Formats: sequence, C-alpha cells, structure tokens
Amino acid sequence: MLKRRMCVCLLLVVGCIAGCRSPVEAPAATVMRVAYFPNITHSQALLGLARGDFVEALGPDVTLETTVFNAGPSVIEALFAGQIDLAYIGPNPAINGYVQSRGEALRIVAGATSGGAAFVVHPESGIVFPADLAGKRLASPQLGNTQDVALRSFLLANGLDTVEQGGTVEVIPTPNPQILDLFRQGQIDGAWVPEPWASRLIVEGGGVLFLDERALWPEGDFVTAHVIVSTTFLDAHPELVRAWLEAHVAVTRWELANPDEARRLLNVEIAALTGKALPDEVLAQSWGRMRPTWDPVASSLLTCADAAYAAGFLKERPNLDGIYDLSLLNGVLTAQGLPALP
Repeated sequence: MLKRRMCVCLLLVVGCIAGCRSPVEAPAATVMRVAYFPNITHSQALLGLARGDFVEALGPDVTLETTVFNAGPSVIEALFAGQIDLAYIGPNPAINGYVQSRGEALRIVAGATSGGAAFVVHPESGIVFPADLAGKRLASPQLGNTQDVALRSFLLANGLDTVEQGGTVEVIPTPNPQILDLFRQGQIDGAWVPEPWASRLIVEGGGVLFLDERALWPEGDFVTAHVIVSTTFLDAHPELVRAWLEAHVAVTRWELANPDEARRLLNVEIAALTGKALPDEVLAQSWGRMRPTWDPVASSLLTCADAAYAAGFLKERPNLDGIYDLSLLNGVLTAQGLPALP
C-alpha cells in the first residue's frame, strides 16, 4: 500500500509539473527583406515576384518583405541599418558598401543584368561631341550611384570637370521620374540613366541617344545590376539565399526563352509600381540595350571601382578581394546542368 501511495504521489507531482509547464512556442517565421528598383535592369526581381517564383522557392515558413528604391546608395544605407537582407543593385553602390564596411557588410552572390544604361541629350542642347558638354546641366539618378559614377568618369576621360572640381559641367543627382520631367521642361541638357528611363527620355521626351554605355566596354558586356546579400543574413540563412538563387536562375532562363511574355509582364509590374505602363517603343528599346544574366561580369567591377576612385567617391583604390561569394550560385548552376562561374 505504501509503495502504491508513493507511486500515485509521484504521478500527481509529474502531472502537476506537466500541467504547469508553459506550452512550447513554435519558432517565429523567418523574414527576408528584399530591395529592388522598378527598372527593366532589375527584371528578375520584377518577374520573380510577379510570378511567385521567389515565394514558392522560399517556402511557407518565410515571410517576404519587399521595398522599392530609386537608386543604390539608399539601399546600402538601409543594409547598413539592418533593414535589408538581399538586394538587386548596381556595382558602384555595392563597391562603396563593401569598402565602407571594410569588407564586412555584404557579398555579391549573382549577376542580374549586363548593359541597359545610356546617356541621352536634349535635342536643343547643341551636344554633338563630348567637348559640347562644357557648361551643360546633366542629371544622374543619385549621387554616387552607378550611372552617376559613369557620367563623371566619362567627363574626366574627355578632359571636363564638374562644377565641384572647378569646371563648368553641372551634374544634378535627381530621382529618375524627376529627370524625365526636367528633361521635358528643358531644364537639363542630358542625363545618364538606366533603362527604361533612357528609352523614356528618347521616346517620351524627344531626346537623342548620345551614348549607349555598351560602346565603352569590351564586347559591350558590363555589369549594370547584380544581387548582393547582407553577410549577417548569408551566414545565418545560406539555405534561403540558395533558394532565392535557384528562383533567380530559373526566372532568368525563362525570360531569355520567352522575351515577348517577359516584356509584357514586366510592363504590368512597372505600371503597378510607377502608376504608368511603358509605351511599346520604350519597352522594345529598353530590352534591346540589356541582357539578363546570372553572371556578375566580375571583370567589369574593378573598372567601376577605378572610376569611383577617380571621381572622388573612394579615398583610395579599393581591395575587392572577397566581395564575391559565388559558391551558392555555382551549386545551383551545377544542379541545373549549367557551367559554373570562375
């Protein structure tokens, strides 16, 4: 009887402990915060989000939060503030972010676009040759962004200085939509912008193509956009970054195989984000000046870094060793029967 009572007491104690124990909480869903621009040069982001490729690849336990930006420096600021995990961005802001953080903040994990940027001038500007740019007012999307650096580098290469450097060329960093308005009003003489804005300046603003940036690069191939990831997120969630890259490669392959459908869907998304669909001619010109790719065109990155240094955005020539981490991308490419990148 004594043994029986002791067993009963033990059972009651165990039951009491079990009943008092707090219920086990399910782990919180992971949030992945992604940045991109409403530009054709960020086609994979636009298409993959519209088609649901990224949501499907990440799975039901991941909450995807997206933010639309105008230019890269703002994205880097958000990444430094811990507000962004992955972004589609141009080379120069990525370089700046890497250098400013001493190589700690980010890694380039894939390419997105080669080409897709141009210098367009106003038809009444009188600009025919580079020397004609003296004394002109020119625009770029944001101070220190990829097109801003390209414009300043082009001016230096042609013996021209900006007003800040004691020269006569005024460079006005301005959001892309406002560039189009200023261009139409004749308040600027030209602009170096990504697509579709270059084509919009030509078709909607009556502008003249002064320079397709592809003409400055060997075989016309240079990085306009690539995918960067916060190192903190990459270290914590490599499986999610790989899942994103699987979808990124799949979307790239789809748009290359289905350009007409890709352009149509891109236009739907651009209309949703900007309030206005692109005219067919703008869409056709934009698409013709760019190439979607997962290759980050690494050979062009050092040139971009040199241009940023020459323009005064970097205090010294940067050491970019370690800026790339293509291991996850190469795993995805190999699994899909595609050549790995060096």
